[in-house]
Amino acid sequence: MAKDHGSSVKDDEQYEALRREGASKEKAARIANTSRSQSGQKGGKSPSYEEWSKQDLQQRAKEIGIEGRSKMDKGELVDALRNH
Repeated sequence: MAKDHGSSVKDDEQYEALRREGASKEKAARIANTSRSQSGQKGGKSPSYEEWSKQDLQQRAKEIGIEGRSKMDKGELVDALRNH
């Protein structure tokens, strides 16, 4: 029988199993508090780079520090962002 870890842990059995496997208290609690229906779901959906404007691609390349971005065409920007 699983112990009651208080209201801060939603799934006591999963919490205890994770702790037996060596997970920290924080990690075990975080995982045990994620509802099973939510686990494995993707986050927000973003359009593929091909759907972005060249200006948006250049801005993203600037944010992550890709050199030579101003001389790249749209296809080169997409490749550079994917392979960064």
